[in-house]
Amino acid sequence: MEIEWLVLADSAQVVANKLYLLGGGWDRIPLNKDLPQHFAVAVAIKVPWNETNIRHTFEIEVLSEDRNTEEIRSIAKMGGQFEVGRPAGIPTGREQRIQLALDVGLKFDNPGTKRIVASIDGSISRELHFDVVQIQKRS
Repeated sequence: MEIEWLVLADSAQVVANKLYLLGGGWDRIPLNKDLPQHFAVAVAIKVPWNETNIRHTFEIEVLSEDRNTEEIRSIAKMGGQFEVGRPAGIPTGREQRIQLALDVGLKFDNPGTKRIVASIDGSISRELHFDVVQIQKRS
């Protein structure tokens, strides 16, 4: 099983297995110490023929990397289960795509690099990095 893509967006939802994104594809977010940052993680998973009709688990974890200490710590974890059936008439052996959109609300105290790690059935499948950046206030 493979995660085809993992995308950060301002907002995302999946309707009838179509992904709708607003403000998608970014890798930097401004630091706001006063309020939680709200964003979405969109995921597309390719499910092979022989993995259909089986319940699978997925997990998305947000990690914070401290460059000074090289410490990596988990700051959020979310997940669930999915099962993809075989629709009538699908050609034998055809893989299928399932898409998920997860809303995230996190408060970041400091600028730095964060990492999103996506796992299926306990195995890491894809990850991406994004930066929380300090915005210079203009006077």
